[in-house]
Amino acid sequence: MQATESAIRTVVEEVLAELGKTPKQVNGTAPHFKPTADPGGIRVVSSGAVAGQSSSPAIEAAPNSGDWGVFQSVDAAVTAADAAFQQLSKSTVENRDIVVNIVKTMCEQRAEEWGRKEFEETKIGRLDHKIAKLKIIKQVPGTEWLKPNCFSGDHGISLEEQAPFGVIGAITPVTHSLPTLAGNIVNMVAAGNSIIFNPHPSGAKIACEGVQAFNKAIFEKTGIQNLITIIGTPTIESANEIFHHRKVRMLCVTGGPAVGRAALGAKKRAVVAGPGNPPVVVDETADLDNAAKSIVAGAAFDNNLLCIGEKEVFAVQSIFDRLLEAVSKNGGFLLNSSQVDALTKLAFSPPKEAGGHPVLNRDFIGKDAAYLAQQIGVSVPANTEILFGETDTTNPFVPEEQMMPFIPFVRARDTMHAIELAYEFEHGFGHTAIIHSRNVHAMTVMGRLMNTTLFVKNGPSMAGLGLGGEGYLSFSVATPTGEGVTNPGTFTRTRRCVMVDELRVV
Repeated sequence: MQATESAIRTVVEEVLAELGKTPKQVNGTAPHFKPTADPGGIRVVSSGAVAGQSSSPAIEAAPNSGDWGVFQSVDAAVTAADAAFQQLSKSTVENRDIVVNIVKTMCEQRAEEWGRKEFEETKIGRLDHKIAKLKIIKQVPGTEWLKPNCFSGDHGISLEEQAPFGVIGAITPVTHSLPTLAGNIVNMVAAGNSIIFNPHPSGAKIACEGVQAFNKAIFEKTGIQNLITIIGTPTIESANEIFHHRKVRMLCVTGGPAVGRAALGAKKRAVVAGPGNPPVVVDETADLDNAAKSIVAGAAFDNNLLCIGEKEVFAVQSIFDRLLEAVSKNGGFLLNSSQVDALTKLAFSPPKEAGGHPVLNRDFIGKDAAYLAQQIGVSVPANTEILFGETDTTNPFVPEEQMMPFIPFVRARDTMHAIELAYEFEHGFGHTAIIHSRNVHAMTVMGRLMNTTLFVKNGPSMAGLGLGGEGYLSFSVATPTGEGVTNPGTFTRTRRCVMVDELRVV
């Protein structure tokens, strides 16, 4: 586990992205973003311009050109993004690389500043992890991911390449506002697209600031204006307008179930990152110290805001008590039954209607373990990463996708019982599941049954996104639509170019 822990920290302590909530008004009014910079005079560059070259004198910005990509009108933002796409299409792959490097470099260099601003604006998660999520944007794949296919035979040669869609409409969550936006830019622009973002209102200010900074640097290096656009005052209505705008060719939604369903109803290609309730199975063959460290690392990351984060643990009876002890030694604080009951009553309200879901107390989302403990009159050590306690399956913390650092532990009779419980309470979302075991057969049975997009064995959940495990990073994990961990290829369409009876050299 030391190697895993070291790898995670080297890669910037841990990571990734949960899917946020449906864009909506906050306290009845959407937050208004006040632009922080005046674009002043900007250049008009010929369609064939490359980095640093301009063929026209500087002119004043057009009235609808926005403030370095920040717009209040969806139509104006889409029009600007479409114009930028036309420029990018006539440009070079080298310019796509320039954009990718700008975003990655700025996220790393300004991680502390932007992480702090996002933390102050959203008021959820952990500051150190907000910073970490920006630093690891450098691991999101770029143009190197795009590979052509070629077919040669008696009748000539055919070349298939990954071509862009055009303007992509993207929804970003409050849980990872700027990291999701930045990761999407890397993937989408590497694929040759431009983007219009509708951020979650509670994370709109930092998202807009990031877009402005990126656009200024992109324009300076490539001459392309408004490659990234964003709605400064986002609402449900602006999201819906983006979904149905005729010039938006593709959608990418990282958010709650409602906004995902809305995107799928827009009658265009949609990549949707849906909800998750990742279960953890621990059997009698597991390395309990490794399992404990992994559970704490994954559940504690950004106070369990990640969609892939460990949400409930099903452990077999024979090792259950020893696992609890191991978690206590690795940053977990064990609550007794009365304390668990007290926290549950504060964290959830009864369903509003018969057969409905318990209502999550949103004031608890993304708060520190110490804050949760304080609400029930408990004082915890300074190094406490998570709270945890034994429950049964009727406790709302088990079936509900809560996003706070309290993890319910449920006793199972044996490995198969634990796997069956994991399957039941993952709810068929197909998102993420985790097992700690040395029994390959148990891993195989669980993997086939769960059929999740991410299936992590003997490590923290972040290992499923290349953080302490192999693979690559993305902040959009498309489960309902099947694309999985998104990459530049996700945002392309395949085009085939055919030469008949010519061009072969053999």
